[in-house]
Amino acid sequence: MELAVVGSQEFTLGFQLAGISNIFNPETDDEMSSQLKSLLNSKEVGIIVIDSSIMSTLPERLRDQLSASVTPTVLGIGTEEDTTLRDTIRKAIGVDLWK
Repeated sequence: MELAVVGSQEFTLGFQLAGISNIFNPETDDEMSSQLKSLLNSKEVGIIVIDSSIMSTLPERLRDQLSASVTPTVLGIGTEEDTTLRDTIRKAIGVDLWK
């Protein structure tokens, strides 16, 4: 299983420097939606990392699909405080690690 990173070039730069090769920098909202749908259907991708600020701009139906996906697991990370990662871990293992 591979790791895929989706976001702006500034967001994905650190992942590129760490050696991640599945980097996607869609320019428009439509390209972003189609890229994420493609990654959701990919058998090779186990984890999708996406900028949480982009995640909030996606259509509600796609956000629901990303949140409900187990394989691949979708992690929204970013600079602002967000409970997406916490909720994903709690859903995956059944325990809230922050308590």
